[in-house]
Amino acid sequence: MKRIFVVLFVTCSLLTVQAQKSKREEGIKLGIKGGLNASNLMGDVEDQGMRTSIHLGLLAEIIVNDKFSVQPELLYSGQGSTYTGDIPGFSRTKLDYVTLPVLAKFKLVNNLSLEAGPQLGFLVSAKNKTNNSNDKIDGVKTLDFSVGAGLEYELKSGVIFQGRYNLGLTNVGGDLVPDNKRASNSVIQVSVGYLF
Repeated sequence: MKRIFVVLFVTCSLLTVQAQKSKREEGIKLGIKGGLNASNLMGDVEDQGMRTSIHLGLLAEIIVNDKFSVQPELLYSGQGSTYTGDIPGFSRTKLDYVTLPVLAKFKLVNNLSLEAGPQLGFLVSAKNKTNNSNDKIDGVKTLDFSVGAGLEYELKSGVIFQGRYNLGLTNVGGDLVPDNKRASNSVIQVSVGYLF
């Protein structure tokens, strides 16, 4: 009877350990991240300076081998610019997106990685905020395509630090740039996150 109990206990223990195998061991890391955006509009726009905002969301790292992985993310990202011209008063262009970057990640040395890839942004809100108003901006394109590149450093505890630049390739258009002129997003992101 003792043998049966010991065999049953060992079998159950092994099955439990196998069932609790972490995503990390399966080659997938899941995580959260957030940080600071410093964004601007480039192109045929004048007197525009940086808008500071935030980004936050979820990420996954799909490990292909020791040197390469794919990292999709789902983020809320506050973008836009601040008016710096001679007209008195405060004015800020707020373009808020839900973004989906998909990055190729190459391990350089130790825990430092280079990441680069495309990003698709879905416009959530487009407003011009002044001292007296917070008005909707009409005609801004709902999809924004960009490319990003940056560096990531991961501590052994799973904490990550990222720096990234996203260059917009889409003319966001709308009332921001009349007469078919061009304006595109330009965003610097500094992030802290945690991989489980």
